[in-house]
Amino acid sequence: MLLSADESQLVLVDYQERLMPFIHEREAVLLNAMRLGRVAQALQVPTWGTEENPEGLGPNPAQLKALCRKTLSKMRFSACNDGLTELLRAPARQPQGGNARSLPKHLQKAPTPEPERNSIVLAGCETHVCLMQTALDLLEEEFEVWVVTDASSSRSERNRDAAFDRLAGAGAELLTTEMVAFEWLRTAEHPQFKEILSLIK
Repeated sequence: MLLSADESQLVLVDYQERLMPFIHEREAVLLNAMRLGRVAQALQVPTWGTEENPEGLGPNPAQLKALCRKTLSKMRFSACNDGLTELLRAPARQPQGGNARSLPKHLQKAPTPEPERNSIVLAGCETHVCLMQTALDLLEEEFEVWVVTDASSSRSERNRDAAFDRLAGAGAELLTTEMVAFEWLRTAEHPQFKEILSLIK
């Protein structure tokens, strides 16, 4: 099963200024998170961010936040418990034209649902805490969860790898930044192919 850009959303978890100095392979992890965000932006994939206890751990980098539709502040480790699930559910779109509110209820058009985007691409820190708990909750909510390994890490390699093992066992798909980009593109004939290729290289 391949990822589809039309069915995906990206969630960037807790790349915060007071946490990142202690993260294993932090430069590569943050670089790949930025790549993911830019690829998502180019392909119109909705992108969301989270910040765990931002008063204590500081904000995500401004450049990363700028790629997100919204950055959710949270105190719980799983962002699902602080509103992420609601953000990821497709909102109803109101019908265009006319003054529908003035019509009797039985003549009003029902809102048109937005296309569902149930493939959630997750990356972030720490992999064994906030990212893993968010991913497990999303799986419980019956989302498809795809974890980007080279854009995710923990303070120790052992904790990061244990989280990857547990997530794979729970049904999450593990992939890399380039895998996400090329699966979203599907073809070298895609109008954004050259732009995405420049971001990856």
